[in-house]
Amino acid sequence: MSRQRSIEKIMASEYVTIGELVRITASRYSTLKFYTEEGMLPFEQEEENLTRRYKREETVKRIEEIKRLKSEGKSIPQIKEILSNEKY
Repeated sequence: MSRQRSIEKIMASEYVTIGELVRITASRYSTLKFYTEEGMLPFEQEEENLTRRYKREETVKRIEEIKRLKSEGKSIPQIKEILSNEKY
């Protein structure tokens, strides 16, 4: 396994991995993977090694929005509908 980047380097990067999102958002890996598979977290895929890259600032904001909506009692289908109506 490769060495992890420091939080400082992660926070200075335009793109992050799902593992780095776990660290900076205090979310579970399985949760972020589910959100990605459900189309709730857009990503770009690197050609050479198929690593998913997420735009850090936009994705962190999206994760915070999903957490807020969940805390308000919204279901995943409701959250997906709300997110689909927002400009991302």
